[in-house]
Amino acid sequence: MLVVGSGPAGLATAAALGRAGIRALVLDRGARVGDSWRRHYDRLRLHTPRGKSELPGMPIPRRYGRWVPRDRMAHYLEEYAERHELEIVHNVEVARIDRAADADAGSGAGSGSGSGVGGTGGPGWKVAATGGRVLDAHRVVVAAGSCHTPYVPDWPGRDAYHGELLHAAHYRNPAPYEGKDVLVVGAGNTGAEIAVDLADGGAKRVRLAVRTLPHIVRRPMAGWGAAAGRLLGGALPARTVDRLAARVSRLAVPDLGAYGLPRPASGLYTRAREGSVPIVDDGGLVAAVRERRVIPVPAVAAMDAGGVTLADGERVEPDAVIAATGWRRGLEDVVGHLDVLDYRGRPRTRGWRSPEGAAGLHFVGYAAAVGGSLREIGAEAGKVAREAARSGG
Repeated sequence: MLVVGSGPAGLATAAALGRAGIRALVLDRGARVGDSWRRHYDRLRLHTPRGKSELPGMPIPRRYGRWVPRDRMAHYLEEYAERHELEIVHNVEVARIDRAADADAGSGAGSGSGSGVGGTGGPGWKVAATGGRVLDAHRVVVAAGSCHTPYVPDWPGRDAYHGELLHAAHYRNPAPYEGKDVLVVGAGNTGAEIAVDLADGGAKRVRLAVRTLPHIVRRPMAGWGAAAGRLLGGALPARTVDRLAARVSRLAVPDLGAYGLPRPASGLYTRAREGSVPIVDDGGLVAAVRERRVIPVPAVAAMDAGGVTLADGERVEPDAVIAATGWRRGLEDVVGHLDVLDYRGRPRTRGWRSPEGAAGLHFVGYAAAVGGSLREIGAEAGKVAREAARSGG
């Protein structure tokens, strides 16, 4: 089998396949396992506790702490690949995946046009990669993660803006912004943490532009809250779980409405199932907002040469704009022609199962995970391996 990506999803899937006696070749565009984690900002820590973040077959060492920091998570992934003796080819980017029958019909070639990796049923898929390589595989698992391509909205006037504009993917620490006025755009976990990092690191003023009001949960609650969501979500209606979560949130997180960050009207559990995770706060954001060190403002409406216009009409002139505006999965060029993606570019399937009409093509790590994405990845990887073992690879 071929596995695309050597992040947590790809590693967990390859290890599960190996335990099932199925050879898995992992293709990754990076130079080293864990590189995608090392590129994140210095302050990053996992938002789920260590015990709920480990991959199947290897615990995260206790010495890494309850909330594992970025570099230790990258090291854990390297150790995981070594422990399971995974076969990984680096510096290879997958450009396109085709059904073998379609590719052969278009080229007139036989099924032996590339090197084969896969089970007893013959090659069902052809995977074209950098360097002109074409690999045949009975099954393919796409596990390249959701953080493939940084996304910055095409705000009106963006190209005319003369100030510093960068995506959060290129932010490392607050040192370059000491004494500066910074606008952080995007109130997800990344935007919130970068805003607090800047405020703690000596930025003169930090604004946080908010388009969609976020739910906020305290970090100590994140672990049991995720577990409760998994358990209650399967037994109770979403609106009931939303009400229970709202009561817990009101006890743990003060109302920040007077500071420009009121509680959202939509429920936490409902939003999480749709892929919108809450901000997991260690106390830094709530304190920074209440102390006016981080100032919530409306969303960005437009930009011009010297400043930014907000949705309420206010114009601000920051020294730098950091866009914590998310990522694109980068799946359209690879599998978009197979009619397996929805209008948002997400796999058109729930979890690991192959989309209709694409038997043998799996996606691991893309499902909305109320209980934490790393834990869900492990479960999906095991299911793919069991399915492959039942069908002979």
